[in-house]
Amino acid sequence: MPAATRARWVLAAATSVALVASGCSSSGGGGSSSDSSKTFSYQSSEPQNPLQPANANETGGGRILQNLFKGLVDYDPSTAKIRMQVADSIDTSDSQTFNVTLKSGWTFHDGTPVTSQNFVDAWNWGATTSNNQINSSWFSDIEGYQDVHPASGQPTATKMSGLTVTDDTHFTVKLRNKVSYFEYKLGYIAFSPLPTAFFNDPAGYGQKPVGNGAYQFVSWDHNQQVVTKAYPNYQGVDKPKNGGIVFKMYNTAEAAYADLQSNNLDVMDQVPPSALATYKSDLGDRAIDAPQGAIQNIGFTLYQPEWAGPDKAKVRQGLSMAIDRSTITKTVLQGSRAPASAWVADGVEGYKSGQCGDFCNFDPAKAKQLVTEGGGVPGNKLTITYNADGGHKEWVDAVCNSIRQSTGVDCVGDPKPDFKTARAAITGHQISGAFRTGWVQDYPLNANFMADVYRTGAASNDFGYSSPQFDQLADQADRAASVSDTVTGYQAAEKVLANDMPAIPLWYYRTNSGYSTKVQNVAFDSFGNPAWTQVEVKG
Repeated sequence: MPAATRARWVLAAATSVALVASGCSSSGGGGSSSDSSKTFSYQSSEPQNPLQPANANETGGGRILQNLFKGLVDYDPSTAKIRMQVADSIDTSDSQTFNVTLKSGWTFHDGTPVTSQNFVDAWNWGATTSNNQINSSWFSDIEGYQDVHPASGQPTATKMSGLTVTDDTHFTVKLRNKVSYFEYKLGYIAFSPLPTAFFNDPAGYGQKPVGNGAYQFVSWDHNQQVVTKAYPNYQGVDKPKNGGIVFKMYNTAEAAYADLQSNNLDVMDQVPPSALATYKSDLGDRAIDAPQGAIQNIGFTLYQPEWAGPDKAKVRQGLSMAIDRSTITKTVLQGSRAPASAWVADGVEGYKSGQCGDFCNFDPAKAKQLVTEGGGVPGNKLTITYNADGGHKEWVDAVCNSIRQSTGVDCVGDPKPDFKTARAAITGHQISGAFRTGWVQDYPLNANFMADVYRTGAASNDFGYSSPQFDQLADQADRAASVSDTVTGYQAAEKVLANDMPAIPLWYYRTNSGYSTKVQNVAFDSFGNPAWTQVEVKG
């Protein structure tokens, strides 16, 4: 999950936006009075890394940081259209040089002003290899990135040559090449500004972040909760209608759902599979069923020799054909998901059905044939790692059962206790075989589902996947003359994934959630997030 943006283009995603608007559930409280000083609680997970904007590409840390920090732009939760936040304007005539003008009056939570230098210093620090930020590749479009983040060896600079400060409210970004959709990216949390004091103690600030967003940090009780409060001097267009958010960590989705029903939790992320059949009747008009630009996949450890090589692509293709997506989504997931036939989520600009070809169709005989032709699964046993706190056990067991019955390959789930532990094992290359991996749009364009996941060295390329053909097509798509041409280019790149199958597309998400009787005006956007600042706590 990251989260980015777009500036002047109008997305051809009106259908998706309309569905989000109509599918979101809001308060059934009949206009009850609210208390803007009161906080509400949200189901969360322990962040994988310290709370630094360039160091979160998972939802546990990302959702907290997107409330503590605010970048140049973000998306309107009701329309998914870009809106200016710290930026007053972002102008370009060639999609390579961007002139940024900031609004005056923005401050960090320590009272210091937000200036051009705060953005430029933050981006340079996040991009530099020695700072070990997981999202550093997000800055790779900028001229001079290769000097602060070389493919090997030590950096030869600490500043990217493409970033130039003019004055406190103006700076320029020059890219290595034209990128038609660069402005889409600028709302991603990695592009946030950092206060000057951060650079004196990055580790300390990672535990007690000082941002410029709608909410300011109060405390972090690890593995329990992160407490925030509304920032009274927030200058954004989305002023908080509540007093803050408490991000509560849960070991299981079932425990969170029980707390929701007893009013000990105010807003859920996703209800567990065990509640999908009943949550609408349980919660009534407080149940939420809304579209989400997200997909569930199974990824493979291609960096391991036993999974490398062209023959193993046949094995992965066979395993994909061994999964009965239709039955699993209808039964285990109670019709709350739609079977995937591509690696881009339905509703996202550039989504094209059928990109997976026959490899996403359930065909046990062909599945077994491909697995055999590819030399079989190593040890004839597939292990799928997943986080036990996310309500994934039921479908992982169902997927394994389908694979066993179709191919004779032994398949077992490997539950890690929580999301942080699972992500640490995946990003640390400490697992063998396969793992659950989901992707929620950072910006509603197919490039986000492609370049930021499957390009060689991308921040979220947890597979070790590297395809010169895919990279070449992605580069061409980035340099296209228009966003529409970029979309077409990435559709061509997506076809390469069908040949290599670094990850198996399973199904497209919906937001199946709900909220307590203590809050109202709860609506989710197409990113799977509630409109945080608009939630009202009843008086």
